[in-house]
Amino acid sequence: MRTKWSVQNLKEFETQVADLFNQGGIKAPVHLSDGNEAPLLEIFKNIKAEDWVFCSWRSHYQCLLKGVPQEELLSEIKAGRSISLGFPEHKIFSSAIVGGQVPIAVGTAFAEKLEKTGNHVWCFIGDMTAETGIAQTSIRYAERHDLPITFVIEDNGISVLTDTQGKFGLRKHYVLTKQNLRKFLFINTKANTPMRVLE
Repeated sequence: MRTKWSVQNLKEFETQVADLFNQGGIKAPVHLSDGNEAPLLEIFKNIKAEDWVFCSWRSHYQCLLKGVPQEELLSEIKAGRSISLGFPEHKIFSSAIVGGQVPIAVGTAFAEKLEKTGNHVWCFIGDMTAETGIAQTSIRYAERHDLPITFVIEDNGISVLTDTQGKFGLRKHYVLTKQNLRKFLFINTKANTPMRVLE
């Protein structure tokens, strides 16, 4: 998708949300992004308006890049829906439940395949979610049925405040050792580093 957004104005949007929250203008939890702007801008160059995007509770950037108007998004955030945003008219959905969006994304990809639309599904998950049972099962299902879906793993190295790799006792993500890697993008959100396309 073509976008007016840049690293700088994405960061400015999140700063505006943080300021509103700190001033008491938002009475519900918010999850802010930082460090993943450049990789997301690259990924969204490949996402069409007709494609579906599924995200976790940290989805402000994805909503903006999918075409949700800034004022509409900000209104939803102020109304307390920061962690469960959904804009069906823009084909974007997020879930506040860990891994909750993953089977929905896979089901949507299955429907797109059955209907032969040629559309693609993009499912954004964190590094901790990538290690959960619901993600592993859904990813295997997508692989076995060759569904039109790409899983984007956003790795900030922590699961809330716990080291992800240490928690699971892994040297690298299980998902990257067992799956057909053509369905994955892996981005490091700690340092705004370029994404690695896994093939």
